[in-house]
Amino acid sequence: MESPTIPERVATVSRDTSETQITVTVNLDGTGRFRAETGVPFLDHMLDQIARHGLIDLDIVAKGDLLIDDHHTVEDLGITLGQAFDKAIGDKRGIRRYGHAYVPLDEALSRVVIDFSGRPGLFMDVEFTRAVIGRLDTQLFWEFFQGFVNHARVTLHIDNLKGFNAHHQAETIFKAFGRALRMAVEPDPRMAGQMPSTKGCL
Repeated sequence: MESPTIPERVATVSRDTSETQITVTVNLDGTGRFRAETGVPFLDHMLDQIARHGLIDLDIVAKGDLLIDDHHTVEDLGITLGQAFDKAIGDKRGIRRYGHAYVPLDEALSRVVIDFSGRPGLFMDVEFTRAVIGRLDTQLFWEFFQGFVNHARVTLHIDNLKGFNAHHQAETIFKAFGRALRMAVEPDPRMAGQMPSTKGCL
């Protein structure tokens, strides 16, 4: 008997506004391959953590109004990435649905918990010790994750439990986010294509 074919979980989404032009391609069953041209170097470094630790292939091209500041580009990247995840994951049958991870980096430690619930919600408890990392305003991390949860339709809890180096704080958050995503979107062989909800839909 042939084993059932697993649908390809790949999606490409573009967002074109007067402020940004962004195209994101995701492969949820990738190997961690990453390519990005966003014009925001530290954000590229963080997106690479999502791909590498989530084993999710990410291909991102973004052009934004960086002469103003990074706000629109970072926020719209979160939106577009969320839309791509929502499209790639399909009806969510057979996935684990929930994911969580603790990740340390030297003195810093972060916890990320995610639920592909269909209900957007961001709960982020992070006090960055610096206002800027590289040239990136740390307030924009909240904008990125808010855009993601609204359009991926997930509940996301992010807690930086300790840390005094802002770079380490951010890196533990994004690594844990990648690990939590990896767990949540993984096919669960015990679910055998069933919906991971007593409601019958997500």
